[in-house]
Amino acid sequence: MKIFLDTANIDEIRVAAETGILDGVTTNPSLIAKEGKAFEDVINEICSLVDGPISAEVVSTDAAGMIAEARHLAGIHENVVVKVPLTRDGIQAVSVVSQEGINTNVTLCFSPLQALMAAKAGASMISPFAGRLEDIGHDGMELCAQIVEIYENYGYTTEVLVASIRSPKHVLDAALMGADIVTIPTKVFDAMFKHPLTDKGLAAFLADWDNAGDAITGGSAKAAAVEEAVPAGAAD
Repeated sequence: MKIFLDTANIDEIRVAAETGILDGVTTNPSLIAKEGKAFEDVINEICSLVDGPISAEVVSTDAAGMIAEARHLAGIHENVVVKVPLTRDGIQAVSVVSQEGINTNVTLCFSPLQALMAAKAGASMISPFAGRLEDIGHDGMELCAQIVEIYENYGYTTEVLVASIRSPKHVLDAALMGADIVTIPTKVFDAMFKHPLTDKGLAAFLADWDNAGDAITGGSAKAAAVEEAVPAGAAD
């Protein structure tokens, strides 16, 4: 399963990319607006940090406008994937630009039938919003599992990108169902590295190593440090 970061913050992306496990980035107009920089400058900078799919979203709502924007966005960098909303006009736009070899990420998906239409239109990715569904009392991960099953039934190559992730548990559920991608906020990415037993185990290992070091040197490492600071024979 590929892991994308859902942000436009360059510092967050740089730190995540240094782990070597970041596969891509998703952005949207709201995230980019927070950065206070020109849209294309942000996209180009992200592309320089991550060699993988970088989603950039159209803002037009009509098919003709989306098609024009998609062509422009795809020209910014070869890694750009054009995000298109799952509306009738959006599906129409995807049907056109997918034939031109433009990669698309159909976003704001909230039903399996919407996902089916996106796949039939030739979408490269579909983004079901799990967390937003759960915010209103629905099972967002069940939606994602249904989409995975439908695509497997018919051999669609559209990748299932689980979005609106709220916790590491969502990431686990996505991995278990066989989703292709998760896109996660930085706080969830950071949380995935942590476990209290890991911290406890590491502390124990380090304590044991300190004790082993004392045995090897025949004395306390702390005592050696004190002796170095206060030479033998010095006044108390």
